[in-house]
Amino acid sequence: MTLPKYVRIQGREMAWRTKKPVGVFILNWRRIRDGVYAPEDVRLYDETHQWFLDHLPQPPFYGEDNDNPQGAITYFKTAACAEMLEHIQPMIDLLDKYNIPYDIVYTNHVGKIIYEDDYQVGVIDEK
Repeated sequence: MTLPKYVRIQGREMAWRTKKPVGVFILNWRRIRDGVYAPEDVRLYDETHQWFLDHLPQPPFYGEDNDNPQGAITYFKTAACAEMLEHIQPMIDLLDKYNIPYDIVYTNHVGKIIYEDDYQVGVIDEK
């Protein structure tokens, strides 16, 4: 069986801007904001997040203030994401540690692609 082209790790909580399930980073960040995570887990989040900032291109729709006016969300490309999934595992481990529900969504149908790089796509709903 061939994997679908895209994968997204997302929570079951909605994002206020996109009206879509929040991604794995925001799902974890909300727990930090709410004081749920222990200090060592906050450090793990910060280190993991920094690795992605250093190694994954930042889609331009996030902008300086994360304004994302089109309400885009991102999916990893399954053909190119093995390293990304390896480095995102600490985020998933934190979700499991704190019993925070999430889903790993594999799909070929992501919507309208408005951004693409070697590792990911940014998408909005097709109208």
